[in-house]
Amino acid sequence: MNIITENRNKNTVDIDIIPTLEIVKKINTEDKLVALAVEKEEKNIALAIDMISEKFLNGGKLYYFGAGTSGRLGVLDASECPPTFGVDNDMVIGIIAGGDSALKNAIEGAEDDYALGYKDSETLTENDCCVLISASGNPNYLIGVADHAKEKKCKIIALTCNKEAKILNFADIKICPVVGAEVISGSSRLKAGTAQKMVLNMLSTGAMIKIGKTYENFMIDVKPTNEKLKKRAIQIVVDLCKISKIQAKKVLMSCDWKVKTAVLMNKKNISKKEANELLKAKNGVLRKAL
Repeated sequence: MNIITENRNKNTVDIDIIPTLEIVKKINTEDKLVALAVEKEEKNIALAIDMISEKFLNGGKLYYFGAGTSGRLGVLDASECPPTFGVDNDMVIGIIAGGDSALKNAIEGAEDDYALGYKDSETLTENDCCVLISASGNPNYLIGVADHAKEKKCKIIALTCNKEAKILNFADIKICPVVGAEVISGSSRLKAGTAQKMVLNMLSTGAMIKIGKTYENFMIDVKPTNEKLKKRAIQIVVDLCKISKIQAKKVLMSCDWKVKTAVLMNKKNISKKEANELLKAKNGVLRKAL
């Protein structure tokens, strides 16, 4: 089997003897190919977003599974969903082979452990979907996850940079941006990792948009847990309601810093209780409530 990310890149064979600026230029030139590779997978990415959002609307969850760099990227994307979109911590779940300690340290053999993958996926249900993330697409860990997911009738999305990846054989939707050989042979944290990050951004963001977690291009369900996010919440209310920052902060403080509630209270001149009831009736979608 030819694993393209393991191939030698003919454009960078001299990378160890060229000036620093030329190293940077070569890496940047190769990175330019990533977006083009992802572009070819847009239709499959859109199909995956629709599948994920449908599962969300029916109470399901999204799981990311991966080993090494791919696992870390999945955990990163999952961890950013609650503060960005105001969702529960268990709505998008990232699982890396070897557990949390593998986020900082390489866990030898974890990606080869079929039984570990099978065990890590025991919480999957037919209401969920999972994304198997791997540059090569061949770790036995992910085969274990895939076998268990099939048994649980959980939908599978495969994200890989290798057209011959084993995980593609299990997938309901296949996303395969072929980025070519890496700048440093086999270092799939580079172009392959960048491609995976781009796709994961699209999957989670697109699904959240589809279920009403944004209004226009505002993160309307942001959780203002620090000063930066409070300033962002205030600015959203200012922009949508055309009021001053002082007024926006006042209405936000009166409704526990819930942006959607604040916007409804101001625009419709209603109480916090009435705004929350209206949102509940519209499944939390601000556009429908307005």
